[in-house]
Amino acid sequence: MKIAVIGGGINGLSSAWQLALAGHDVSLFERDGLMQATSAASSKLLHGGLRYLEQGEFRLVREALQERRWWLKKAPQLTRRLPILYPIYSSSRRARWQLKIGLWLYDSFAGRRGIGRHRWLTAEQTLRCSPHLNADGLTGAYLFFDGQMNDQKLGLWMAQQCRKASVQLFERSPILQLTTEGRILLASGWLQFDRVINVAGPWSQQLLQQSGLPQQQLDLVRGSHLLLPPISRYGHMLEVPGEARIVFVLPYQGNTLLGTTEVRQQLNDPIVCSEPERNYLLAVYNHYFSPHLSSEMVLHDFAGVRPLLGGTANASKASREYQLNWQGKLLTVSGGKWTTARALGRHVAQQVQQSSNLII
Repeated sequence: MKIAVIGGGINGLSSAWQLALAGHDVSLFERDGLMQATSAASSKLLHGGLRYLEQGEFRLVREALQERRWWLKKAPQLTRRLPILYPIYSSSRRARWQLKIGLWLYDSFAGRRGIGRHRWLTAEQTLRCSPHLNADGLTGAYLFFDGQMNDQKLGLWMAQQCRKASVQLFERSPILQLTTEGRILLASGWLQFDRVINVAGPWSQQLLQQSGLPQQQLDLVRGSHLLLPPISRYGHMLEVPGEARIVFVLPYQGNTLLGTTEVRQQLNDPIVCSEPERNYLLAVYNHYFSPHLSSEMVLHDFAGVRPLLGGTANASKASREYQLNWQGKLLTVSGGKWTTARALGRHVAQQVQQSSNLII
């Protein structure tokens, strides 16, 4: 079949690749450059999502852990295994036994594709790993492992796989409108396809709206990150004081990556790290590490918008799952997380194959 994929982020590229591997004639259209928006503004982690276990998203975590190993194996030049500390204090909201159960599940779901089993460190061992960590009230830490990546370069590596599979990639080609009959409108005019896959991320529903088509509910959530001077070769998963939220403090390209926030975003507003977000992240950092850092010591900041499945008042509890919705010959992909992009692409290819057996 002749298929159009709309969106040049990691989910669009992965979907285009899987469709091409299934034998389809695939053209991908991106309004700007490939891997320029949300997919290049992540926390740079290839992970199962330990914190998603609290929300009961077992299917997603299991799938993400399987996919984590695939990325690490297939693109070792752009990925690595990262040791991460989850320190536990006398004031921590999560008890040691809760973390133990979660990490046991995490290792079990990874199975033979695991990249290292968790273990408990005493306070003294924890401080040897991370000497700048606050020792006051520290009872110890769990050490576990996840993957780290250069998200933009890894996405462009996926674009190379698309080209090898004969996907035609059209950058700076915004889609102005689409129909349920498989037609898309570019500045140069209408094009006809057998199927159209709308994987435009945060902009997928906007595209449906401007085409006069029904939309699904999405939560658009801005996540901001700060780049700081180096602090440790270990990553840190930290509870925000007074909240159930988690932030990461990670070694990244010789510096420290701190994030993320969760702030609802409108697409017509600037997608940038705000001053309150910067202050919020620095306050968490300074709670756990010394010496303290001021705003002037921030090397860089960036922000991206995540399209999360709607239906919750608390953005922190919004699902990282994905949904596929057909409208005639148009398939819209909603939600999803970076690590599961290839699995999402496989599901898109399966849906297209199933649709070819139906009269639409």
